[in-house]
Amino acid sequence: QVQLVESGGGLVQAGGSLRLSCATSVLTFSSHRMGWFRQAPGKEREFVATINRSSNTRYADSVKGRFTISRDNAKNTVYLQMNSLKPEDKAVYYCAADPSGTVYYTREYEYDYWGQGTQVTVSS
Repeated sequence: QVQLVESGGGLVQAGGSLRLSCATSVLTFSSHRMGWFRQAPGKEREFVATINRSSNTRYADSVKGRFTISRDNAKNTVYLQMNSLKPEDKAVYYCAADPSGTVYYTREYEYDYWGQGTQVTVSS
C-alpha cells in the first residue's frame, strides 16, 4: 500500500518560512510526478507546485517566486520550501503522486496517491 506522509506544517508569522516534507513508500518514486496542493477553509483544493521525473518544476502564479519544490529520489521524499509567507497561504497542504507523468499537472484527479495533509497557519 502506497503511503505519503507530510510533515513540517505549523504556525508562522507573515514573512516567515516553512519547509514541508512528504515521505513516500512509492517503489518507483523517481519516475513519478509529485505535486503539492492546498485547501483553505471554505475553498476548493488548489494546485500549488509540481516536479516531474526530470526535476522540471511548475508553480501556481500565487506562489511563484516564493515557493520552491524539490525532490530527493534517494530518500523518496519531496519538499516544499515556502518563503515570504502570507496570511492567504493558510491552508492544509497535501502532497500527491502521479505515476503516469501527466501533462495536466494542475488537476488533482490526475494524481493517484495522496497524503493526509499538514496544516500551515500564517499570522498577520
